[in-house]
Amino acid sequence: MSNLNYSGLIPHHVLSSPPPYPHYMARIPRQQLIAYEELDSATDLSAAEQATWQAARDATAHAYAPYSGFHVGAALLLADGTIFRGTNQENAAYPSGLCAERTALFGLAANQPHHAPIVAMAVAARPSDGDFGPAFPCGACRQVMLEYEVRQGQVIPLLLPSRAGTILRFSSLAALMPFNFSPDDLPAS
Repeated sequence: MSNLNYSGLIPHHVLSSPPPYPHYMARIPRQQLIAYEELDSATDLSAAEQATWQAARDATAHAYAPYSGFHVGAALLLADGTIFRGTNQENAAYPSGLCAERTALFGLAANQPHHAPIVAMAVAARPSDGDFGPAFPCGACRQVMLEYEVRQGQVIPLLLPSRAGTILRFSSLAALMPFNFSPDDLPAS
């Protein structure tokens, strides 16, 4: 291992200046807690939640997942009782595929632009030849899901299967994305 000498590469005043924030801020540990309920089974859900949960599970049968073999379904319960579904759609050019959560939300907005508010969402996943398991939305899906919650101006509760085989109930999609990018972060036009 060589002994690196940064002399002359970084100006001395940069190496010796204090950080651009107060010293006390660097010393305060912070943590973000995510609130959710953990339910033993679908029988612990309301009838409307059970229908949404089952719709997400049923949707996995229509996923197009020839590359990963990971079938994901999402279901959106609307205030009028309608359930809208989405599935993951893979593509040989991997980045061109789309997750179930986004196909559900984008499909709903494209086909029913003046739809009733979304009052619940559920996600389910299973391998091609196996039982249902955990399904946690990716970062892009979490950002899109939150945007829909913001757009409609009311929370969207979310049901997810856990690694332990239980059901996680989040009271709001925002719980999954506490540090998010929102319309408030854009410059005023």
